[in-house]
Amino acid sequence: MSRAAQHTRNLTDQQLALQNQLLSQSNQAGQQDRSLMMPTIQSLLTSPGFTPQQQSAITQQSLGAANTAFDALRQRAANRMAATNNSAGYGDLMSQLGREQAQTDASQTQQNQIAFANRQRQDQLAGLSALGQTYGIDTNLLGKAMGVPAELLSVRQRASGSSSGGLGSLFGLGAGIASLFG
Repeated sequence: MSRAAQHTRNLTDQQLALQNQLLSQSNQAGQQDRSLMMPTIQSLLTSPGFTPQQQSAITQQSLGAANTAFDALRQRAANRMAATNNSAGYGDLMSQLGREQAQTDASQTQQNQIAFANRQRQDQLAGLSALGQTYGIDTNLLGKAMGVPAELLSVRQRASGSSSGGLGSLFGLGAGIASLFG
């Protein structure tokens, strides 16, 4: 082998060794990043959505707001009865207010339950998206195993876009947010 060929081979070997070292460092950094993100991803996948305490606070606040309006109407009717010294129709009005309050409370409770379920589903979708982007896992397959409808996954995937890089894209925010302002 000629001296020039030997020199070229040595330079090539050095370049290959440097590239291998950089790849190794990159793989180690990626593994370290994934190990740091995994607890967050797992918590998203198993998230109950809002905690029971948060659900209770949301329910109390939303029902409290509705009940305050009905309490004010009851008070107004009582004041009117006292001012006119006429109780005619007061019982019927109280019954009607009670029925309307029950309907309003039932409707608000139903809306709260839907919001709680949606929050749980959103957290699971975010976890699936993070897994897919972090490890290259087929999120459609995982979603089917978890009972997440494929339509939701495809909507989530389209909203997330296919950009890569940074924590923003990890959670499907990068292209999704960019599309809102673009």
